[in-house]
Amino acid sequence: QVQLVESGGGLVQPGGSVRLSCAFSGSIFSTYVMYWYRQDPGKERGLVASITSGGRTNYAEAVKGRFTISRDNAKNTVYLQMNSLNPDDTAVYYCYARSRIEDYWGQGTQVTVSS
Repeated sequence: QVQLVESGGGLVQPGGSVRLSCAFSGSIFSTYVMYWYRQDPGKERGLVASITSGGRTNYAEAVKGRFTISRDNAKNTVYLQMNSLNPDDTAVYYCYARSRIEDYWGQGTQVTVSS
């Protein structure tokens, strides 16, 4: 059973930075495409970024140029570096893992951008 554990969220000032981490366990990390999603209360969960095992990335338009997704296949961890944060980035951020046959969600970590 795959487990995903996010960490790194918290309160950050506008213009600040934070790095989220998602630790993966329970299967072969390199066979999963990894994603970060986010969700505001009352809104649908939306894709932030994705990364394949080979390092190919994709970003939502709202975060291009500010966020960077990366993965360390040796440490079974995916990261989301978030820079130039603004209040619209406030959300619960979820890690998501998808292979050819199954998918899993993490429990989420809150990021609040406020002065």
